Amino acid sequence: MEKFLPWFKLKSVPGIGNYLCKRLIDRFSSPTSILEASREDLLKVDGMTLRLATAIKSHRIPDTVKKDIDLVIQKGYDIITLADDVYPPLLLQIPDPPPFLYVYGRLDGCIENIAVVGSRNATSYGISTTERLCRDLASLKYKIISGMAQGIDTAAHRGALSGKGQTIAVLGSGLERVYPADNRKLFHQISESGAVISEFPLKTEPEAHNFPRRNRIISGISLGTVVVEATKKSGALITARLAAEQNREVFAIPGSIHSFKSMGTHTLIKEGAKLVERAQDIIEELPAAVKAPDKEDQPAPRENKPEQPLLSSEESLVYKTLEPYPVHIDDLVRKLSIAPGKLSSILLHLELKGIVQQAPGKLFSVADH
Repeated sequence: MEKFLPWFKLKSVPGIGNYLCKRLIDRFSSPTSILEASREDLLKVDGMTLRLATAIKSHRIPDTVKKDIDLVIQKGYDIITLADDVYPPLLLQIPDPPPFLYVYGRLDGCIENIAVVGSRNATSYGISTTERLCRDLASLKYKIISGMAQGIDTAAHRGALSGKGQTIAVLGSGLERVYPADNRKLFHQISESGAVISEFPLKTEPEAHNFPRRNRIISGISLGTVVVEATKKSGALITARLAAEQNREVFAIPGSIHSFKSMGTHTLIKEGAKLVERAQDIIEELPAAVKAPDKEDQPAPRENKPEQPLLSSEESLVYKTLEPYPVHIDDLVRKLSIAPGKLSSILLHLELKGIVQQAPGKLFSVADH
């Protein structure tokens, strides 16, 4: 781990952020050369001041950094620097890439990455749509990138894993502070075929100001970003904005016009994001150079929908009233003018036939297939 000390030493100099660090690396090629450079040479770098040049020359690596490196070794994590071949190549193109990343799992330098982000408090429609899309993309050998948050992020990772594909989770905390804690099992599942990465020291807590920084990595590592179920003030919109600024593609999955959870995604579509209904809508927008010959002309996977079971007239009436978005049973009673007891019985029969699903709180929707 001695080879990483110059990287950690440079990054720990007060006032040396990612922007300036990249300029220094571009100029001097390695952190060792930067640390050995004269003040005069350092001052030739845009953004460098005499105070910062002096700080670089006199800086001593903190004990906390050495402890962090020791913990990396103890836990079996990896550190990937800007100089490594497996450092994500697309991330190198943004103005402020992290000088190094903490990695749990394996990075392979792949660029066929698609980011999928959205609401933490997602609907069953958002979850099922995300899982299906990511499963299809993963089956076509695209890697799914997300933030391992609750809701859409979790669905994206799970969809990729169910498609026997790879996925990368980018954390807004250190690898030793899995957030949310409920996703600890997913954290380990992702590492088995893909990777969990972070630019933050291992024990960094998931503080709010970390997540916008995390989002630039999610978009920066990807060819395009897909947004699912975002309100007007959703953090997913920050990721979409960063993707656009990084000259990457922006996609959005439409939702119900009656749902405030889709207002942000609909705004993106109005502003020029491509509307996505299936995996092929994304693939056809990607640069031709990243499309492998075996999938360039491959049609989008077809959904294997089961045959529709026979329904009574009452069952058919109730089924046609339902949508992918969950509807409360009281709203169905008002719409259909059916007694609550009888409606509950009809809904139960539809559930048993596998075409209706119930969510907690007496919410019903068309079953996902």
